[in-house]
Amino acid sequence: MEIIITLTFVLGYIFIAFEHKININKAAIALLTGVLCWSLYVLFSAEPGHIAEQLAERTGEISGILFFLMGAMTIVELIDAHDGFEVITTTITTSSKRKLIWIIGFFTFFLSALLDNLTTTIVMVTLLRKLIDDKNDRMLFVGMVIIAANAGGAWSPIGDVTTTMLWIGGQITTGNIISKLIVPSLVSLAVPLLAFTFMMKGNTQKSISPDNDDKPTASDVERKVIFFSGVGALLFVPVFKTITHLPPFMGMLFGLGVLWVLSEIMHRHKGEIEKSKYSVLHALRKIDMPSVLFFLGILVAVSALQSAGLLSQLAAIMDEKIGNINVVVMSIGLLSAIVDNVPLVAASIGMYDLQTYPTDHYFWEFLAYCAGTGGSALIIGSAAGVAAMGMEKITFFWYFKKISLFALLGYFAGAVTYLLQHQILGL
Repeated sequence: MEIIITLTFVLGYIFIAFEHKININKAAIALLTGVLCWSLYVLFSAEPGHIAEQLAERTGEISGILFFLMGAMTIVELIDAHDGFEVITTTITTSSKRKLIWIIGFFTFFLSALLDNLTTTIVMVTLLRKLIDDKNDRMLFVGMVIIAANAGGAWSPIGDVTTTMLWIGGQITTGNIISKLIVPSLVSLAVPLLAFTFMMKGNTQKSISPDNDDKPTASDVERKVIFFSGVGALLFVPVFKTITHLPPFMGMLFGLGVLWVLSEIMHRHKGEIEKSKYSVLHALRKIDMPSVLFFLGILVAVSALQSAGLLSQLAAIMDEKIGNINVVVMSIGLLSAIVDNVPLVAASIGMYDLQTYPTDHYFWEFLAYCAGTGGSALIIGSAAGVAAMGMEKITFFWYFKKISLFALLGYFAGAVTYLLQHQILGL
């Protein structure tokens, strides 16, 4: 049974990795893989009733992550419908490439911690299209955005899906992950930034492409109210969890409900057609549901491996063959450049329990850093990279030649910083 389930899982991953070659959406493959893994598990089991109970328990855990993602994505889409992100983009005026790369890098880093790395990448790529007309220059900046977005997401409980998973699962707490990972994450950003600084010369030329005048625009007051309310709702989630001790998705749904009421009141005097463009219903239609279904399929598949005991067996093998837990975690981080970091972290949660490594153990913190930043090594290694790849038509090999080395240098520099910070300062 174990071999068949494992082969099914691996085969599903191969198809996901070659999504662009076989022209089948990875969400469809992930859903099939998840259902097949559980089906094989129950068919080869002598206690199908017990497995149904396991599935119900795992589904409850997975649904919390999905509700959280859907709520966050809806809030971001609502802000975007009101052109709220222009509050940020209009503040950047410099044309010096060297100055701009640092502004973009740090801006992306902190914005990613507030929102998430995928949303931040979309916003920043859109911004770069307005700031930089030359395609080659813009692609280098986009490469830096990917590194910065992943680094920024690693130290925030709402900045990256993998960190969110660890936070929701109780492996990390908000204050601890911020205090322990912000310096290593900054180092993983600063090292590539320094390298890029020496590559950049001269000034950028702003794009002269006209904006689409047919697009409806919100008023300045509406734009600012929705932007600050939306960001405030996202930032309130950790506070809500601390106060109520309820799962984070409850705080996210609360924030979405408040923003929904606010937007309805704000546009109540407008006509139905105009009002609908600024509504939460419109935002819900625009959220990336294939990504949500991809996460669902992957998490369901990993939960089957976990319930079947395969992940605990893998943990024992890794501990026996590798031994050094730091090497194990760094290997997981590098592997996330090839395989999506979401299932890797989900697998790690299944492999190592809270009895072995309790909440806020340095193992979980180091895992959050490595899984969050290791994906920058390849453009297909993170949601941020995949989004930028699609928006700017960046090829795999261009990124590998121009960006991967800098991303790896930053990854290892940040990892060493974290280990030294833990060993010497005891943090």
